[in-house]
Amino acid sequence: MQVDRRATLLWIVASLSVTVAGAAARAECPALLKDAHRVLVVATPDMRSVEASLRRFERAPDRSWRQVGGAVPAVVGLTGLGWAAGEAAAPAGEPRKQEGDKRTPAGLFRLGRPFGRAPASFPGYLRLEPDRDICVDDPSSPHYGEIIPRTGDPTAHGEDMGRVSLYRRGFVIDTPILAARRGGSCIFLHVWRGPESGTVGCVATAEGAVATLQNWARPGDVVAILPKAQADEVLACLGAPAASP
Repeated sequence: MQVDRRATLLWIVASLSVTVAGAAARAECPALLKDAHRVLVVATPDMRSVEASLRRFERAPDRSWRQVGGAVPAVVGLTGLGWAAGEAAAPAGEPRKQEGDKRTPAGLFRLGRPFGRAPASFPGYLRLEPDRDICVDDPSSPHYGEIIPRTGDPTAHGEDMGRVSLYRRGFVIDTPILAARRGGSCIFLHVWRGPESGTVGCVATAEGAVATLQNWARPGDVVAILPKAQADEVLACLGAPAASP
């Protein structure tokens, strides 16, 4: 059988082009993932949904990503998601996060310090006690969005974290703190009331899942909180299947 060398060469060139294009697309992952070792992906069906799924990923020795365990159910804000201030992925016309809107900020963020009521030795761990630590949600305070001793700003309005049962295990999520824009404050990943009970602006899941996260994750890891369309782009970058509808 005669071989068409020109056709073969064209096929090789085309294949190389596809490979290079695929590699380039893979390289266009969000900048925050460049040096990340662990990523949490919280995906909702759309911006209005309360229900979400949470998946964990970590880098293998060859720098590829692998999923750790299966997806677990989670919930977000009572009114869904709102794009965090400055989030580049935000499509025009979709809601932005505002203080008190009961939306969870959407975007890619760093995971902050873990917290809880029981003694623990996790890096950066904050043990909560009643009447001691507040998270300031008052945009007029210089401590807006910070967890401080109650005595640190006696006039500021804040949540007494040690008295909130759902905070018996959790993490801070380091979202942008922009008091001038009232961009939202005190965003946590914490224990849920149940699979159909939204939060006032946080991410929540079952207590066992939060305990697993505290043993696995570290401050500085990445958490992606996104509706399906944008979550699928991150999952494709990680080499993972798309989020469930």
